[in-house]
Amino acid sequence: MNRKIIITGGSRGIGAAMVKKFALEGDKVAFIYKSCHEEASKLTEELGAMGICADIGSASECKRAASLAIEKLGGVDVLINNAGIASFGLFTETADEDFEKMISVNLSAPFYFSRECAKEMIKKQSGRIINVGSMWGITGASCEVPYSAAKAGIIGMTKAMAKELGPSSINVNCICPGVIETDMNAHLTEADIKALADETPLCRIGKPDEVAELAFFLSSDEAAFITGQIISVDGGFAI
Repeated sequence: MNRKIIITGGSRGIGAAMVKKFALEGDKVAFIYKSCHEEASKLTEELGAMGICADIGSASECKRAASLAIEKLGGVDVLINNAGIASFGLFTETADEDFEKMISVNLSAPFYFSRECAKEMIKKQSGRIINVGSMWGITGASCEVPYSAAKAGIIGMTKAMAKELGPSSINVNCICPGVIETDMNAHLTEADIKALADETPLCRIGKPDEVAELAFFLSSDEAAFITGQIISVDGGFAI
């Protein structure tokens, strides 16, 4: 398709699945990663995707990475704000710095990347921004208060950005995954996974490729009249 795609958190899990999907469809992809150099190198070697190392917990690093990606790609057609971190514990025992890090990576970074990319999209009056939230941003999760708060913020930001950028023919949507087979859930025991699968109407957990397929659809011409939507890929967990 030869579009210019920027994906944050692209070296592993859902992000890596997205990098592969878009690259194999013929798009030119730049992905942002923090520390998974080996995984990033493999994606570059296998797919020709461009990896940019950055700590997106920093506003200045977000701006640098976004600007560099736009420069290297020669523009941007689709931005996918996928990068995120998670934590588990009582919010009454959450340290200030841990809460601030959660918000900076999961909410502030998508804002900064969207702001930089939207400027380019507005110039040409077209573009797609896809934010990756979470079902916990919809329902809230006990012992994941900071994460739930950040992902709920993504949902509100998506709706507001869709209204503001709509007149410039820029679509903004949010994907809310459920429990997906990624490193973020690697700490869960086999019993935990089974319990979560049992709570899911489809009786299983999801795969990264299933989230990537929705992201690709939302970036396509077939989704041209879809904006401001919060779409769950959770097997029905949050019904």
